[in-house]
Amino acid sequence: MSEDTRSQYERVLAGDWYEGDEEIAAMTREAQARAARFGELALTDEAAARVALADLLGSVGEGGWIRPPIYVDFGRHTHVGARTFVNFGLVLLDVAPVHIGEDCQIGPNVQLLTPIHPLEADPRRAKLESAKPITIGDNVWLGGGVIVCPGVTIGDNTVVGAGAVVTKDLPANVLAVGNPARVVRSI
Repeated sequence: MSEDTRSQYERVLAGDWYEGDEEIAAMTREAQARAARFGELALTDEAAARVALADLLGSVGEGGWIRPPIYVDFGRHTHVGARTFVNFGLVLLDVAPVHIGEDCQIGPNVQLLTPIHPLEADPRRAKLESAKPITIGDNVWLGGGVIVCPGVTIGDNTVVGAGAVVTKDLPANVLAVGNPARVVRSI
């Protein structure tokens, strides 16, 4: 069996278990600095802030906007669709890709969390981490304080009530509430 010579960041991109290292730490520091710069510009210069937001994220569709502050791991692993609005305080742990569709409404203090950690004590103590992508369809509304867990897909036109914790995929065209989030009706 050969030694795996991939960098820790290559392991991140592959969705494999990895250990944080200086390269990853430097990338997250740089992303956090870009997020802070975006927040500063949003107060004084909307045009420059839009450029800074585009530099922070992997992509932002036309008319997409995030109200700062925003907190990211990498930023560049996130893609926001056209005309999507995200309110204050987004926590975006985008170790794996995060795709947010078009025409979404995301309330304040929402958390999109892609990292996972081992359940077993020894690998967790060794600080191993992996991640699973999050996909949010078009015209989705996430109420304030919603938490979306790793690997979750939320279907088009779905509404998730404030404070819900989404641990499993949600289909299109439903209302889901609670912890864990459960579908209460079709819409």
